[in-house]
Amino acid sequence: MASDVSAFARKPVSGESASQGPETTPDMPLDMTSERADAQLRAEIRLLGRILGDTVRDHEGTDVFDLVESIRQASIRFHRDEDVSALHELEAMLNGRSIAETVRIVRAFSYFSHLANIAEDQNHIRQTRNHSDAGLATAATTLAGTVDRACDAGFSKEQLRDFFNDALVSPVLTAHPTEVRRKSTIDREMEIAELLADRDRTQMTSEELAENDEQLRRCVATLWQTNLLRRTKLTVLDEVQNGLSFYDYTFLKQLPRLINLLEDRLTPEDDDDDELASFLRMGSWIGGDRDGNPFVTADVLRGTLQMQCERVMNFYIEELQQLYGELSLAVPLVKISQELKTLCERSPDVSVHRDREPYRRAVNGIYARLKATARGLDVDTVGRPVDEVDPYPNVEAFSDDLDIIHRSLVENGSRVIARGRLRRLRRAVDCFGFHLASLDLRQNSAVHERTIAELFEVAASGTDYLSLSEEERCKLLARELKTVRPLISPFVSYSEETTSELDVLRAAAEAHAQFGRKVIRQSIVSMAEGISDILEIAVLLKEAGLIDPNGRSHINLVPLFETIEDLRNCAGIMDRALSLPEYRRLVDSRGGLQEVMLGYSDSNKDGGFVTSGWELYKAEISLVDVFAKQNVRLRLFHGRGGSVGRGGGPSYEAVLAQPGGAVNGQIRLTEQGEIISSKYSNPEVGRQNLEILAAATLEASLLQPQHSAPREEYLAAMEELSALAFASYRGLVYETEGFEDYFWASTVINEISTLNIGSRPSSRSKAKRIENLRAIPWVFSWAQCRLMLPGWYGFGSAVTEWLGKNPDKGLDFLRELYREWPFFRMLLSNMDMVLSKSSIAVASRYADLVPDKTLRDTIFQRIRAEWQSSINWLLKIMDQERLLGHNPLLERSIRHRFPYLDPLNHVQVEFLKAHRAKNEDPQVLRGIQITINGISAGLRNSG
Repeated sequence: MASDVSAFARKPVSGESASQGPETTPDMPLDMTSERADAQLRAEIRLLGRILGDTVRDHEGTDVFDLVESIRQASIRFHRDEDVSALHELEAMLNGRSIAETVRIVRAFSYFSHLANIAEDQNHIRQTRNHSDAGLATAATTLAGTVDRACDAGFSKEQLRDFFNDALVSPVLTAHPTEVRRKSTIDREMEIAELLADRDRTQMTSEELAENDEQLRRCVATLWQTNLLRRTKLTVLDEVQNGLSFYDYTFLKQLPRLINLLEDRLTPEDDDDDELASFLRMGSWIGGDRDGNPFVTADVLRGTLQMQCERVMNFYIEELQQLYGELSLAVPLVKISQELKTLCERSPDVSVHRDREPYRRAVNGIYARLKATARGLDVDTVGRPVDEVDPYPNVEAFSDDLDIIHRSLVENGSRVIARGRLRRLRRAVDCFGFHLASLDLRQNSAVHERTIAELFEVAASGTDYLSLSEEERCKLLARELKTVRPLISPFVSYSEETTSELDVLRAAAEAHAQFGRKVIRQSIVSMAEGISDILEIAVLLKEAGLIDPNGRSHINLVPLFETIEDLRNCAGIMDRALSLPEYRRLVDSRGGLQEVMLGYSDSNKDGGFVTSGWELYKAEISLVDVFAKQNVRLRLFHGRGGSVGRGGGPSYEAVLAQPGGAVNGQIRLTEQGEIISSKYSNPEVGRQNLEILAAATLEASLLQPQHSAPREEYLAAMEELSALAFASYRGLVYETEGFEDYFWASTVINEISTLNIGSRPSSRSKAKRIENLRAIPWVFSWAQCRLMLPGWYGFGSAVTEWLGKNPDKGLDFLRELYREWPFFRMLLSNMDMVLSKSSIAVASRYADLVPDKTLRDTIFQRIRAEWQSSINWLLKIMDQERLLGHNPLLERSIRHRFPYLDPLNHVQVEFLKAHRAKNEDPQVLRGIQITINGISAGLRNSG
């Protein structure tokens, strides 16, 4: 955010400096030192700030406008000059207001953060385009750059085609609730982004510029008069609907475009038959993730799949309508193939107007069959009605008809036409089928355990499954997998939980028959702790018909290892599981590929940032070794969050930091919360993020030297650092008496639950134990009070103790780790970024909310000391004078956001005091909720 821009005033404050925005799309490592680009960014933020200021004055009056501007200038003076008098002035202005007036101030600052984010996103796009035009694209910004590097390294284009034909890169959208914005707000913000893009790329006349300006004012005025927050709680299907929006924004058009561009780079111009496989495929948890969400039922699963099908069917229908308009080719001006002629003869379109337009007639026939297919799937579609025709039996038949049109065009001299809309549609059909995205099923292992126990007890009273040892359970489950007779009786009424689980799995089997087997490919077992956890879901899937008694599975069984202990045990568990004949048959039936999911969020909450990262890294090394021994292909699924405390950070660097053999052309990773909209609401930004994932996968698989495994002394040092950091983190969070009380009093954890941002409960139980709290609100709460504790705590203590124990190696050795080891470099880089967004001064205000002074002082001083120690050692190891010293533009952006965030934090604390003092004015709680929105927008990756 450029703070030389007067957000709400007529002229800038003297002495404020320019800056670029923070990581709105953290996967874009761009060089943005161009003075011209910097000036454009400042101009755009100035424009939006001026329009917002005018809107505030028009709707709230000059007094509110002047007050907001005075608060902004005082906050800037305090941060720029460390002017204590400015701080007192700021506090006096904020504390002397009515609740209603304060809420209006908060709204203004929140909206400015949102508008500045838009300008920064547009600047990222502008810079990427400029780099591309200037030939400055690198492996980290374009897939083309990585392909060129691979060719320079000796890989032929044929070898690269083979790589992508066997690769899978799959972003998986989840409904994890850290996106505070409503879709109504996001839509208006997208309009503003498009208007800014028009100003940037179009040579406008004065009239056009004035019209654009008025449209911007209209959008901002609409935003100001739109509720920032939802008034009602989201249902699961609401979350599904929100997730589907990103297919309209980005995926349906940009994903096929990206694959086609890569195909052009790797395929000879005259060889249209050698098409690249669709290695980029979308996944989703929204509507299939039952872990801790009782609202995901069989009916919700069916509704989700219907909505997905409806979205993609309507896309195809709209594209066919456009294709019909384009393919006006007439005979005898063109020739057609015999198979196209046959396709035309099958078309119900007998209009004389199409007698000499065979392609249009063929498209009309395809259109009619697709409409009939949609009706058969009970899906509503747009477009004109058609006569009764036979539906397509599957998506392959639909694709075959499109291929007929393609071949006829190519064979008869119209290759250039075939490479237009038709090509993109054919690629989309290959990518999205009739199901749009593969929906994962997920459930906690404890639920599977209880369900299996009940089924066995009903079938053979006295089995007492829950009391059996792990070995006894595995024997029983393995035996059951080979049994032909069903375990479930149609004459028994099972418990509500068991009935619900079985209904969901039966609905999944129905979906396979209805949409094809790509619709649901994974069943994920969260909190997997042993082989029996994997075998339990196998037996349940067998009962639903998704696994045959002969050992053939129609779905991948995916254990999710989440805690520190489970990460340490996962390789041994998978080794034993793959050695079990009954389970190995299931894996072999899936092409000899086993997916394993690793949980970043819970492992962080369990063991802290340093230990979580290290145990994940070690787990991957061990899994690679085990799978090589077992001759089974490994695919890792990374359960990353948006914030650093939940495994977030730049995806490109994260993929490259994986140990050798951990990627190998196959990767899935979650995209969660506000990160989804940051990455994928803008189509151009979205395509760049997809491109970066593909580039990183190629880079990590083919270009990372296999001998680049870290030296043993690196591993030993990291093991020791991790143990020390673990002890420090656990000592605070789980072993300090009263820490839970401190956490609940000093953060907005209670108030977050009042936001209508998700369907899932924020805690696994009503108890206040940290163990029961979900990782998302845990991290989100620490971000709101600007401590970011899950992203760094324990590092400072670990380095201090390690240096004391290793004086012979010293600081120079840790600096070598940072220079030479991508894993350690990524670890510190992420801490650098998250610590730069922290503010111990602001955090101290939240600490004051803790009623017990002794507890407050004891814990906060301990946190403060660790915070300072972590920063000190981080700077020394990275050889920086200040945080983000190697990234001045990001540093400047984050530093200049503070004047806009601090008033929001100040007001939030005051509102928290009032709310907890039982002030019943509804504006108080609403004010808290709006500040949460504004702070989240300012931090951008806080959940």
